[in-house]
Amino acid sequence: QLQAYGGGLVQPGGSLRLSCAASGSIFSINAMGWYRQAPGKQRELVAQIISGGSTNYADSVKGRFTISRANAKNTVYLQMNSLEPEDTAVYYCNFNVRRYSYTPNRDYWGQGTLVTVSS
Repeated sequence: QLQAYGGGLVQPGGSLRLSCAASGSIFSINAMGWYRQAPGKQRELVAQIISGGSTNYADSVKGRFTISRANAKNTVYLQMNSLEPEDTAVYYCNFNVRRYSYTPNRDYWGQGTLVTVSS
């Protein structure tokens, strides 16, 4: 189960930090990421961090957003700075996880947290 926190209303230029923690049995985490879906648009990848530590970002957020993780806590964070109205969306966390050594990798999704950037 994934639980996401940290959304809210912020003015343009402001900052927010999202967090998402996984609970339950986890054998290994292959990747953690954040996606977002704005009204009337498809869900898109915002940022991802894979098991080796490398990251990738959507072009629209490079230089403004930073993804990080706390492995011991099975938690992923998204620090969002210089927020713009175009960043308004529901943000979803995603973990690609192997729950047990004998089970395949599988994607799990958080419930979504709304980020609204408006003056």
